[in-house]
Amino acid sequence: MTDASDTPAALEGLVVLDLSRILAGPTATQLLGDFGATVIKIENPKTGGDDTRGWGPNYALDAAGNPTDLSAYFMAANRNKQSVAADLSTNEGREFVRALAARADVVIENYKPGGLEKYGIDHAALCAAHPGLVYCSISGFGQTGPNRDQPGYDLMAQGYGGIMSLTGDPDGPPTKTGVGIADVMCGMYATIGILAALRHRDRTGEGQHIDLSLVDAQMAWLINEGTNFLTSGKDPVRRGNAHPNIVPYDAFACADGHVLIAVGNDAQFARFCDALGLAEMAGDARFRTNVARIENRDALIPQLARAVALLSRDTVLNLLHAVKVPAGPIHTVREALSSDQAQARGSVVHVPADNTADGHVRLLANPLKLSRTPVKYRTAPPRFGQDTAAVGARFGLRPPKA
Repeated sequence: MTDASDTPAALEGLVVLDLSRILAGPTATQLLGDFGATVIKIENPKTGGDDTRGWGPNYALDAAGNPTDLSAYFMAANRNKQSVAADLSTNEGREFVRALAARADVVIENYKPGGLEKYGIDHAALCAAHPGLVYCSISGFGQTGPNRDQPGYDLMAQGYGGIMSLTGDPDGPPTKTGVGIADVMCGMYATIGILAALRHRDRTGEGQHIDLSLVDAQMAWLINEGTNFLTSGKDPVRRGNAHPNIVPYDAFACADGHVLIAVGNDAQFARFCDALGLAEMAGDARFRTNVARIENRDALIPQLARAVALLSRDTVLNLLHAVKVPAGPIHTVREALSSDQAQARGSVVHVPADNTADGHVRLLANPLKLSRTPVKYRTAPPRFGQDTAAVGARFGLRPPKA
């Protein structure tokens, strides 16, 4: 059997023209690049490239110890890409990008709807010229609808799409998640859509346009809470770390910190109570079933909280792990990324980077483990415009002047 390391990457030979910036589009194109696609990232020389290059603090340092344009934010979503400097406001820049589009399998952009029409690089123009092209447009609200012209940022999508109304303490304000999850999930949906469109293209020769919005994607991942509303007609409410459909499922204070407890069924609840010396609660009609526990949440949780508060975190975890009740710690980012599990799974990767002081950058790994076509970390996130000449030479094009 051929070693997986000798197998061509799953998307090898695919050319992706990336006109996106910040996070949603770059997340999608980084995923495609991880599986072997050639990703050509177009960056505007007038602005110094992708906005996130300047979103510090925290930058990779050069050999002299000075900050580079590789911010931590930029590096999070731009490995396995080539950076090309091209100004779409110039004839030379537009012609160069159009010529690259003619050689691409995929174009992805996140301009405002209609924003690329004046350059002749919009989906209608390019798909008409290249019928096999898969063209993905990401915007705040989509190409249609009354809000199509409003700008889209992760924060606005979380607010408009409903997730902020569910996040945070019950008595506190609506709260966004700690990272740009609306952008990231939108990027993942974009990747799925692109792969589906490529499958169709490979069967029929026919490309297509993908219209995706941050808000549409965010509403889609309201999952059970969205369906709770559609089923009951009642708006879900903030519950902090608690779960609307499972009790107990929450963070509990211990004598020396906090612990997460997630009791998924009635058998687990009985074992949970027995492990903590609360066997009588498992037989209480108010708590015997999950439905009853939901109805009597306010009576149950304070009693459990008092019992857990008497014990150390490790004691609680050991007791519950012994009886196979889901429980876990709340790690800091440092603890999570340096844990034995993270090390065993390769959750952090060192990617060679000649233009940095350490000769490499440390990045979060792609979590997908494919047995035959694994992820390959071919190149570190690029410095602005570093590949302009090389990309032009590869495709027989004269690069635009920066």
